[in-house]
Amino acid sequence: MTQVNKQAIAAAFGRAATCYEQHATLQRLSADALLAQLPQQSYGQVLDAGCGPGRLSRYWREQGSQVTALDLSSPMLDEARRRNTAHHYLAGDIESLPLASATFDLAWSNLAVQWCNDLHGALSELYRVVRPGGRVAFTTLAKGSLPELHQAWRAVDNQTHANRFLPQAALRDALRGWRSESHLHTLTLWFDDALSAMRSLKGIGATHLHEGREPRVLTRAQLQKVQLAWPQQQEKYPLTYHLFAGVIERD
Repeated sequence: MTQVNKQAIAAAFGRAATCYEQHATLQRLSADALLAQLPQQSYGQVLDAGCGPGRLSRYWREQGSQVTALDLSSPMLDEARRRNTAHHYLAGDIESLPLASATFDLAWSNLAVQWCNDLHGALSELYRVVRPGGRVAFTTLAKGSLPELHQAWRAVDNQTHANRFLPQAALRDALRGWRSESHLHTLTLWFDDALSAMRSLKGIGATHLHEGREPRVLTRAQLQKVQLAWPQQQEKYPLTYHLFAGVIERD
């Protein structure tokens, strides 16, 4: 199994920090789906793990929670701080949280744990820092996401152009031993052309490939091939994600 290069991931997201919110439609839809699954109650202390520029940190702050925003990327944290989204800001890795056990009422992580080496280990860390009676709420992506991107690039080469994600069975298995509830959602975003769809990934920093990537510039001929091979509906270019949302209750 390829080990995740956390430094490269942090750098990719850091480059996207200032433009992230312009392209974060998926993150907003994902957060809405997770909020709908989470029991509606007050959470005194909230950890936003993988906070990005802090949109959901601000949401929890506006709900009256004391919020700690954590991210692997320092520029993302700087952007969250600039926007005054949380009470505390902390650089850190979800798989090794620099936090005391049983500190939070809610550990919230929206579309971040797919960048971890070990999903069960990452969730164990989030579980560790939650108090008994609290919750871990997270979203990640499941196998089969981005089929249009994979299909379009096959017209150009046989290289990997997007990360592969765990199948639903493996995601459910990562919840073993805990009281939990999980759901799979299919979300489709629509774009005017293939380049806009690909820019949506670059705009949120989701460009790091675990298997590595050769530096290259997309030529006009290659772009045309991608554009023609991308499946279209009513002259729109879809990008489909399979979203896995889970809520764990802390015993």
